[in-house]
Order: sequence, then C-alpha cells, then structure tokens
Amino acid sequence: MNPPQHISSRDNPLIKRLRQLAQDNTAYRKLGQVWLEGDHLCRALLDRGGRPLQAVFTEAGWQRAPDALRRACTHNTIVPEALMATVSGLESPADMGFVLALPAQTGLVPGQPAVVLDRVQDAGNVGSILRSAGAFGFRQVLAIRGTAALWSPKVVRAGMGAHFGLRLVEGLAPADLAGLGLPLLVTSSHRGQWLHRATLPWPCAWVMGHEGQGVAPQIEAMAADAVRIAQPGGEESLNVAAAAAICLHASAAAAA
Repeated sequence: MNPPQHISSRDNPLIKRLRQLAQDNTAYRKLGQVWLEGDHLCRALLDRGGRPLQAVFTEAGWQRAPDALRRACTHNTIVPEALMATVSGLESPADMGFVLALPAQTGLVPGQPAVVLDRVQDAGNVGSILRSAGAFGFRQVLAIRGTAALWSPKVVRAGMGAHFGLRLVEGLAPADLAGLGLPLLVTSSHRGQWLHRATLPWPCAWVMGHEGQGVAPQIEAMAADAVRIAQPGGEESLNVAAAAAICLHASAAAAA
C-alpha cells in the first residue's frame, strides 16, 4: 500500500471527476467509472471479490477506517471533510468512497433467469428491484431503453451492493428479448392467472413495466403469460418494486 495522497483543492482533476460521477446520472457511461459512496457499498464490493481503482477518505474517515478498507486499493487519497461535501450527492456526506471501473457491457445470456425492466423510471424502484433479483436467484437484469440508468448514483445507493452480483445489460430494444429463449411473464391488474394459483415456469424472465404505463404493448404481446397479484385490501395497484419482490419470490419458491 502506497502512502495516501493529500488533496485540498476543489479544482484538482480527481475531485472534478468524482463530482461528475456523484452528481451526473449518466457520467459513468462517458468516464467508464462508478463512484461508490459510503463504507457499506465499499464493503459490499470487497465481499463480492471486487477491487476499486481508487479509494478516497476524509481525514477522520482515514483514521477510523479498518485495515480491510485502507488496504483495498494501492491508491488512497485523503481530502478535508469540506471538500468531500462538494463531491457528495448525499445530504450527509460519507467519510469515504471507492472509484470502481465500470464493468464491461455484455450481452444477455440465453436461458439464464432474468428480470426485464421496461422503462422503469424511479431510481429507488430500480435499485430495489436489483436487490430482489439478486436475493431470489435472478442473476441478470435487462433494461429496455428508457429505464433509469442502472449505474447512476441513486440506483447504486438503492441497490445496496446488489449490483456487484448481477449481470446488468442496458439499452436493449424489445426485440432483443427474443434472444433469451425463455418464457416472459408480465403482471396485470385486470387479466391473467392469480399469482398464488399459477404454475410458474422455471427458468423464466419477469417483465416489470413503467410505473404509470405498465409493460409496453410490444413486449406484452411477446409474453407467455400474464399474472395478477391478489390485493384483498382494494388498492388500485402495487408499487412496481413491491410487485417485483412478490413475483420473484413466488418464482424462487416454486423452483426450490
């Protein structure tokens, strides 16, 4: 481990790059890097065998950091808390973060269980769905064009580390889903089998649609089946992230 470098200027090239990564939802695509803010995300990366390109600590964060975080990277930088605050996208800035090389974009894997995001807009919903996908054995998440950027800062924070165990593919067109070779399942509020009574195929691909418009007609026409989630409380519809968790759990339980 090299001695940490100290930076105090807000105009330093590293600080400018971190600010862009932390505050611009699509900067990761241009820069090929992701900013992981906070020790939870940093530990999650290490637990999955990932390694950062660079680690950045506040002065107090460096003093408190355990050896596992200090030694995770050969390039450590220490900045004043006030400078970290100019980088952070959080109301209460963290005292450390990692710079991660953006994983190479790869294509979808035929036959592998998948979650398809069809123009899901809210970053919190997308991150929550990624967590459910990882928890219930769906190792690839496929984003149709118009979906929130999968590696944007808010999605990464909402994913709570789920990103590091998933194959993530962005920018797909509906026609690309034919390459999965799997039955597509969609949810509906007005048609299809009741989920708790359905015989679910495995492996499969669940499609989660836009918060307001639902699944696009082109993709719905490709679906092998539609299911409904029982809502005895009478609400008009479920939040897409909640619906995804219910459906993915049902598939995992059926496949167990």
